[in-house]
Amino acid sequence: MRTSELLRSSVFSALVVAATFGATFGAVGQAMAFDDKVFDDKTGVKPQSSPWAVFQFGFSAYKNGHKEQAAEAYKYAAENGQIGATWKLARMYAEGDGVARDDYEAFKFFSEIVDQDVEPGSPEESYVSDALVALGDYLRTGIPGSPVTENEVAAQEYYMRAAANYRNPNAQFEMGQMFLKGEGGVKASVKQAGRWFQLAAEKGHAGAQATLGHLLFQSGKIVRGLAMMTAALERASPADQPWIRGMQEEAFATAGEADRRTAISLADDILTKGNNADQ
Repeated sequence: MRTSELLRSSVFSALVVAATFGATFGAVGQAMAFDDKVFDDKTGVKPQSSPWAVFQFGFSAYKNGHKEQAAEAYKYAAENGQIGATWKLARMYAEGDGVARDDYEAFKFFSEIVDQDVEPGSPEESYVSDALVALGDYLRTGIPGSPVTENEVAAQEYYMRAAANYRNPNAQFEMGQMFLKGEGGVKASVKQAGRWFQLAAEKGHAGAQATLGHLLFQSGKIVRGLAMMTAALERASPADQPWIRGMQEEAFATAGEADRRTAISLADDILTKGNNADQ
């Protein structure tokens, strides 16, 4: 599950960047207008440059494949208060994207982000929400060769902040998993797990929808459970498809033919009409 968590987080990261910059200045070409004002190929970021302009230049450089320049620009912008630049640096280090992968360095940048006083509903909440989930992921397993050791209780606290304060579907899914297994200092509760899975599933989280469907199937709601697992498999990312497929196929193998047919029809409705068909 660790790999799928990181991939889901990467997908979420790409959406954050696209939404932030698409709304702010439309096209990458606009950011390039700042090149000669904020960055010199020989000396790097020019002194006293606007942090926001440097951030825009960093994004433009990154999109055009100049990731070393982007990293330098992001570092300057981050040091001067641009939370989005701090987040982008964290992602680059977490994924080894344009820099050598360094999970501990990523952890430190993510920690800087969550220490910011960002209120839910602010334009920067997506950065904090994603950073909380990333920190939860790191603390759940620890980072070898660093001071960050496995701490499921701390991981649960980060997930809870992201799930409750920012309604992050990845965090809601992880909270569901923790309640399902009794991890992170919480008492095992299928009911509580189901509530978190439902919240994440309503936001289109395939893993949550599949797990919730499996719980329904086990509780005797055969058709609805099969339908939700089938719909989730269609929506899932390539990384999540194997474990969802295994869950779905095992359930189908024990169901009757009539239930299978009805479930397939209901799954089509779910995929066509959205979450309302789940109810």
